Parts: sequence; structure tokens; C-alpha cells
Amino acid sequence: LSSYCSVSALFSSFLLSLFPPAVSSRASLLLFRLCAVQLFFSLSLPSFCSVSALFGSFLLSLFPPSVPSLRCSAAWRVPGHYIVVLRSGTHENQVARTMRALRAKAARRGYLTEITRTYSGAVRGFLVKMSSDVLHMALKLPHVDYIEEDSTVFVQGLPWNLERIIQTKNQSGKYTPPNDGAQVGLYLMDTSVQTSHREIEGRVMVTDFNSVPEEDGVRVHRQTNQCDSHGTHTAGVVSGRDSGVARGVSVNSVRVLNCQGKGTVSGVLAGLEYIRASLQVQPISPVIILLPFAGGFSRTLNTACREMVRSGAVLIAAAGNYQDDACLYSPASEPEVITVGATNAADQPLSAGTTGTNVGRCVDLFAPGDDIISASSDCPTCFTTKSGTSQAAALVAGIAAVLLNANPKASPADVLQLLRHHSVQQVMNPDSLPAEHRLTTPNVVAALPKTTAPSGNPLLCRSVWSEKSGVAISDTVVAHCRQGEEMFSCSSYSPNGARAGERIEVRDGQKHCVAHNGIGGEGVYAIARCCTGNNVQCQAHASPQTGMDAECPSPEHQLTGCSSHFESGGVADPMRPLHGNRKACPARTRMTSYASCCHALSLECRLNEHYPSGFTEQAEVSCEDSWTLTGCNSVSQGFITHGAYARGNTCVVRASGEDRGAAAIAICCRYRPLEQASSKHSHDQGNQ
Repeated sequence: LSSYCSVSALFSSFLLSLFPPAVSSRASLLLFRLCAVQLFFSLSLPSFCSVSALFGSFLLSLFPPSVPSLRCSAAWRVPGHYIVVLRSGTHENQVARTMRALRAKAARRGYLTEITRTYSGAVRGFLVKMSSDVLHMALKLPHVDYIEEDSTVFVQGLPWNLERIIQTKNQSGKYTPPNDGAQVGLYLMDTSVQTSHREIEGRVMVTDFNSVPEEDGVRVHRQTNQCDSHGTHTAGVVSGRDSGVARGVSVNSVRVLNCQGKGTVSGVLAGLEYIRASLQVQPISPVIILLPFAGGFSRTLNTACREMVRSGAVLIAAAGNYQDDACLYSPASEPEVITVGATNAADQPLSAGTTGTNVGRCVDLFAPGDDIISASSDCPTCFTTKSGTSQAAALVAGIAAVLLNANPKASPADVLQLLRHHSVQQVMNPDSLPAEHRLTTPNVVAALPKTTAPSGNPLLCRSVWSEKSGVAISDTVVAHCRQGEEMFSCSSYSPNGARAGERIEVRDGQKHCVAHNGIGGEGVYAIARCCTGNNVQCQAHASPQTGMDAECPSPEHQLTGCSSHFESGGVADPMRPLHGNRKACPARTRMTSYASCCHALSLECRLNEHYPSGFTEQAEVSCEDSWTLTGCNSVSQGFITHGAYARGNTCVVRASGEDRGAAAIAICCRYRPLEQASSKHSHDQGNQ
């Protein structure tokens, strides 16, 4: 027995050196069976050797060793697709005979083959789609020189969305973000994910959570690639090897959408509960939760998202693809969630037929979302393009991971302010937005920071618009800041100028900017200016009585904004803020003024003013670099002002009439540079 098995082992090794493993392993098995036959029927050793020799000759005649089969690295392979290259000098009719012979031989063994392309130029041959089990049949065909498995090639330019978010261009042409987000964990609430795709292999962990509704209809095909399509693409946009924004971030897949991309509010609620419980058992900080879906307005879903933000998570959601007001959808309408709209390659709001990005005051910023290249679930090396606010939200999640990696202690409010601070400002054409949303939609498109982290602790501010009020004289409307932000000022805007002003109220410990519609008004907006940084504390101080100035309580407080309210509903007519040794907001007869006064050790503020020499419908004044607009005021010069609002770092005032021009006054503040703050602190101590 030992002699026979030694011969079998030697012959098996010989076969392994010559033939593909699938062939030699079958031959070795046959030799082992011959060895067993020798035991049972007492074949002599010469008889066994004769059988081995004959069998070896038979194999050599079937599988000549001179025809190689070439395979690419596993990361680049296109499984089941083979390029059959014929020998030099092969004629076209011989190519056709070879293809027919392969189909016939494979069919006799029960295999299907599909010739998808022929080649008759630099090489002669054909591309065939077949099982790897058919490979040994193709290798022995006449005229075959070699067979190569098809593999993937990639464009070496950057996907347009990655190129668009880079503000500092790299001469190498490579995508080089400030960091890869490796310290950040992200929960992706989506469909299932094809974790074997080369873009995300080893980067995505599939959790055991799965709460999805049944698919609609009876003819739904639940192929894996369909069920994984959206989630795989989204994961690739966040952290893909070649298509991802933050390639070091760890992604946890939480399945809440079925194979049709459909989920339920109850399923998302359960998913959020699962994430909360997981974070309690194994805390991840910082953490992002990506919600690349939208549904009808849900108070319950919004509440659950708000509570997740209060626990410290950064929630990023798609605005929705309905060409509608994002405030009508959830979770996009939740103020504590970072809601992302989509733009195209021309930096305009995404629109495609009957679909397009949602817009309006509930959108926090926009990001590239058209023809975004990322992983396809069709095969482990396939790519595809998808469009929509899901892709834009995933891109912003990647940028947020880069920011959090550099600022791991940043709060969700800080992350939003940083995202907007590094965005490209005023690039969208306002005329591309619906008229009713032009003022309230933020004109900012997301981008990566130019450096790893901003220097110092900058004062960052944004405007929060309310919905439009009713037209009754008693109608009011409210805007308020996110948790973690301070309200630095409150202003209002009316389309026809009939507004009774605005004031800051404190309700349940939270500041509210309340705007009042005026007599004959067509509705009014409240605009809160919300800021972060340096643990600043702000208070609103009202006039002791109507017609009197509202003052800041001490020289240490900085005047950051002025508001005024006409109690009787008449047209509010604000006056110029006082910003010298006495910081105050003057009031006219029968008006109440409100001074927003903020205190921080290094905070300093000043006025920038613009008084046009003649009538103009719009006046603007901006704050200089390193200074931030905190308050925006209009001053009447004998005409009706519609109000004042911020556009980026610029104060905009609109007016009606034919008298003198509109006047715009910007209150600009900053945290003093570190060296200046230190010298001032030393000077103050010396005077004590």
C-alpha cells in the first residue's frame, strides 16, 4: 500500500506542477481510487504502474501544459469573464470554429457560455462569459495561445465630486484630504451593504440589526445586488478606497431599508434605539449617524433624532428629492439634524425631470449629488453613478468625519458651523431656486477645510430663518438656535415692508427671536443670528419703557445686535446702534428696543456702516476678514425698509420708496487673536 500511495503522491505532485488545480486535483482523486482498487483486487505493482503511466499519457494529451491561464490580482478581477487569445496567424474562420467548439463542448457538460465580443485587430480572439469549470475545455482548444481573466481598469482622474470639495489643489492630481477621519465612527442607516466590494472591504461592519418592511408586489426579485445597491454606493461615498471622502472612517451598517429602498418610521426608530444601546455598551466618540433617506413629516422621528443629537451624536440627513420644501419631510425638517441638499457639477441645485433636491430654510447646506461615482453591488469591482440628496448627505458625512477627526471634542452645533464655515459661499444662482425659497435657502456648497483645523477658536455664525407668518396684524413667527449655539441678534424681514419689528424672548430657558407682522403686512420672517465659540454668554436687555434706549449692563459686555418692536403694530423704524463707550440700542417714540449683549474674555465688536447718497432698493455692508457678522440693522431715511438679513458675512437691507438711499449697519465681532487677548488681560490686571 505504501508503495502504491507513494507513486500516487509523486504523480499528483507532477500533475500539480503542470496543470490547473481543478484538473490535477481530479486526477489525484482518480489515482487514489486506483490505489484502493489495487488493495481489493490485488493488482500487481507492474499492473498499477502501467495503469498510472497510461492515465498520465491520457491527461497529457487532454491538457497540454503549453497553454497558460492568466489571472489578475483578486482586487481587480471580473469573475466569470475570460479573454481567449488565439495564436498569431489565426484566420477569422478559425476564430469562429473555436467559438463554436467551445460552446458545443461546454453544452455537452451542461455549462452555458456567452460570447460577448470578438477581437480581430492587435489580437485575435474573443471575450466569453462562462464558469471557471469550463476553463480547462477552452485551454485545450486548437489555436488557443492563452486565456486571460478579464479585470478592471480605473480612470486616474478624481471623481468630480471629490475634486469639487478640495479647496487646496494638489499638484499630483491625487485626492488628499487633511486627514482620513480614522478616529470617527459612523452608523449608516440604509439598505444592506456588499461588504466584499473592493472599495469598502474591511471598512464596513454589518450589525445584527434588521428592521425592514416586506417588498411591495409579488414579483419582486430579491437578488443580493439589488438589495445592496443603495447602501453599498452610499458607504463607498463616505469611506471608499477610491471614491470615498474619509477613507479611514469605520462604518457600521444598520439595515432599515428593504430591497426596494423602502423603510418605515417605526423601523428607523428601532434602528436609532439599537444605535443608542450599542453606544452605551461600547461608546464611540466622535460618532456620526447618516440618514440617507426622507419620508413625510413625522413628529416622532424628529423627536428621536433630536434626542440622539442631545446625546452627542452628529446626525446628517438627506433633504429629499421632491423639488419641494424640505421642512415638509423627516428627518430633514428636524432643526438639530444637519440637512443636506444636492447640487450638480455647475454648482446649481440638482434638478432632473420631475425630481430634484428639496430646498428651503430647513436645508443647512448643499453638496455635490449628481452622477456621483461609487461602488456598485453588481460585482466586487464594479462602479456606478447615482444621483440625489442621499449621495450629497454621504459626502457631507465624510467631510464631517474629517472635521471631527481634527476636532474630536466638537459638538454637533460646532460641526454644523465648521461645515458652513469651510463651504464655498454664494455660488448657486438664486434664480434657480423657487421664488418663495430664495431668501431662506442657504447659498453654501460643502467643501473640505484648507487646513487640518482652523487656527484658534473663531467666532462662527449662521442665520436661522423662521417660516413666514400669517397676514393678520396679531400674527407672529419664531426662529431659534440649535442646542450649543448662542443667539447674538434677532432681526425680521417683510416682503412689502409692513412689519411691526422683532424682539428676543426667553421661553423655558431658550431664547426665541419673535417677529411681528404689521398693519397691512403680507407676512413676516424672523431671523436669528446663531453663533458658537469660546463659551460666550449673551443676554437680551429691553428698554425700561417705550421710547427709551436699551443698554448693555456693563463695559465688559459687547453689543452684538439691536432689535425693536412697535407695540401697536405700526411699522417699525429702527435707529442707529450706539457703539462707543455707551453700548445701546435707541428707540423711537412708542417703540421698545432690545439690546443683545454678549460677554467673553476676548470678544470685541465694532460697527461697519453704509449710507448710499441716493435712493437704492438694496444697501449692503460687509465685515472684513477675521471679523464675523453678528448683527444686521436697517436705518430708515424717509422710506419703508423691508428689514435686514445676513447673506454670508454681508448685511443686506431692502427698501421701498423714492426718497434717500437705504442704510445698512453691520455689527462685526471676533475673538481677539491670542497674543492681543493676553496683552489686554495683563494690562487689565495691572490697572487693578
